[in-house]
Amino acid sequence: MTFHRDILKIDAAAVTEELTARLRRDVHQTLRRAGAVVGISGGIDSSVVLALCARALGPERVVGIMMPERDSSPDSLVLGRKLADRFGVESIVEDLTHALEGFGCYRRRDEAIQRVFPEYTPAHKAKITLPGNVLDSDALNVFYLTVISPDGAETSKRLSPRDYLQIVAASNFKQRSRMSMLYHHAELRNYAVAGTPNKNEHDQGFFVKWGDGGYDVGPILHLYKTQVYQLAEYLDVPEEIREAMPTTDTYSAPCSQEEFFFRLPFETMDLLWYALESNVPVAETARVMGLSEEQVRRAFSDLTGKERTTRYVRTLPIHYSR
Repeated sequence: MTFHRDILKIDAAAVTEELTARLRRDVHQTLRRAGAVVGISGGIDSSVVLALCARALGPERVVGIMMPERDSSPDSLVLGRKLADRFGVESIVEDLTHALEGFGCYRRRDEAIQRVFPEYTPAHKAKITLPGNVLDSDALNVFYLTVISPDGAETSKRLSPRDYLQIVAASNFKQRSRMSMLYHHAELRNYAVAGTPNKNEHDQGFFVKWGDGGYDVGPILHLYKTQVYQLAEYLDVPEEIREAMPTTDTYSAPCSQEEFFFRLPFETMDLLWYALESNVPVAETARVMGLSEEQVRRAFSDLTGKERTTRYVRTLPIHYSR
């Protein structure tokens, strides 16, 4: 098939029909569960998964769980409630702040932040970012910590491996606590947990092992982010959700998925990734996308590197046998 800019366009109606049929079969027959639990955050991926589950299983057999904590954006609850109302599913709010305090999530994270910025206090905001657009330079995936003071002043410093790992390890309590809460509600009802990662997140390792990477069925795992947006429009996901900037909703300062991890707009990254996986020549990719061959090589190198360095999070437990 010839590579072109519309190659990732899907027949949203046909894909919806296929996915809802598979969800019904997998939840009821394979997993022998009565319904599905979905963690909803007001993001595009969880919104599409909730809509698919409601269509497949009936809204009365789907529960949306909102799990805010101290650093969550207030918009998450507003959009989560609007989403649940749109599709007629029950929604439950579980505030995880106290659980995360018990794990020492905030304390452990702030200890590392204060090694970098001794003036940091709970009144500050913070986030982790990567260098800018990967097409613009050969900058490595070196993480920076950005701190925003109460008066709005913003300062960034490069993170050492020790401080980066401690901030991430502490922050990952958030995703793993959410996973535990989802399974609590699933087991109460004999339901399955429906996962929300898409192809971008799964294949490039943008998820927490046994956190948002822990679920029973992953209906959009094979879809590029731009294809998820196509489904969202067809499924009539609220416009506010479709137009919102995709964020991590992990750090106290607003942080887009692009600046934290992907380093490319989804419309560009998905096509480049498709070209890479489909062995489209660099020259043809560059011509179709209006990029230089050097930019395409940079993007291919970045995508390949992320897939390689995150294989551990996709590795299932190693089972020994006699």
